[in-house]
Amino acid sequence: MAFTLKLAGAVAGLGLMASAALAQGYPDRSITMVVPFSAGGPTDTVARLVAEKMSADLGQQVIVENVGGAGGTLGAGQVAAAAADGYTILLHHIGMATSATLYRNLAYKPLEAFEYVGLVTEVPMTLVARKDFEPADMASLVTYVKANADTLSMANAGIGAASHLCGMLFMQALEVPILTVPYKGTGPAMTDLLGGQVDLMCDQTTNTTEQIKGGTIRGYAVTSPARLDIFPDMPTVGEAGLGSMEVAIWHGIYAPKGTPAEATDRLAAALQVALADPDIAAKMAELGTAPSPAADATPAALKARLEAEIARWKPIIEAAGVYAD
Repeated sequence: MAFTLKLAGAVAGLGLMASAALAQGYPDRSITMVVPFSAGGPTDTVARLVAEKMSADLGQQVIVENVGGAGGTLGAGQVAAAAADGYTILLHHIGMATSATLYRNLAYKPLEAFEYVGLVTEVPMTLVARKDFEPADMASLVTYVKANADTLSMANAGIGAASHLCGMLFMQALEVPILTVPYKGTGPAMTDLLGGQVDLMCDQTTNTTEQIKGGTIRGYAVTSPARLDIFPDMPTVGEAGLGSMEVAIWHGIYAPKGTPAEATDRLAAALQVALADPDIAAKMAELGTAPSPAADATPAALKARLEAEIARWKPIIEAAGVYAD
């Protein structure tokens, strides 16, 4: 009995020593931030802004690695299976919540496979169309889509992507089906919208702002509760009577389950420093978004958000009956 107690005490002591060593030395090499979508897309844009500023505070490079495919689940799965040492992390968006229902045979459980670092930002969506689309404003768009739904097409970046989720909300709000055209990423979807091969799309301001302002696509509405400073003349979906379409594509940072709190706490501290940087705020403002406040850039806040969003999206996806598997 005495030997067992001594052994348990020794193991506990070793654990405390390891934690203390990690706290003092972490990070002592570069950190890989996996983005589960293609380079150049809206989530990648957010990740690279944050990674640069976190690198400065951590004193080690945070390297963005794009692992796209399967609506973000390939990259997320890679991080879930990675060593729990704080050197592989994940920046994912709302798809972390929706994948729990969209993928019925998911290899990991989003609520159980990760530790949490914090929320990064919430990006509004914009309902857009090819530049020569007939309706001139949001009111006429609603009327036109209801009357011509069977002739229209709506692009997205793949099942489970933010653009897919927003498009699903649009069709539910209007109570009409529209031909959905999934692409392998935001880039090719936007390319075909620019070329007029598809009619509609709903995507993050981080991906559509430049195109709308340049007149290469037509913007109709934003999915935020209030109008955006970058698009003061563009109505909200609520103003158009489509309040059920209100959605923000929130982004968070995760680490593999079992990552020591010393590492996740250090990452959360670096995230808060990054999000408080005026340069980050200015660049995000140009994209129609803003950094998460310090109270949200915490492990507890991200965990609570993920739990709430899984509960919100589960009945929506089940009612649509559209699954990724």
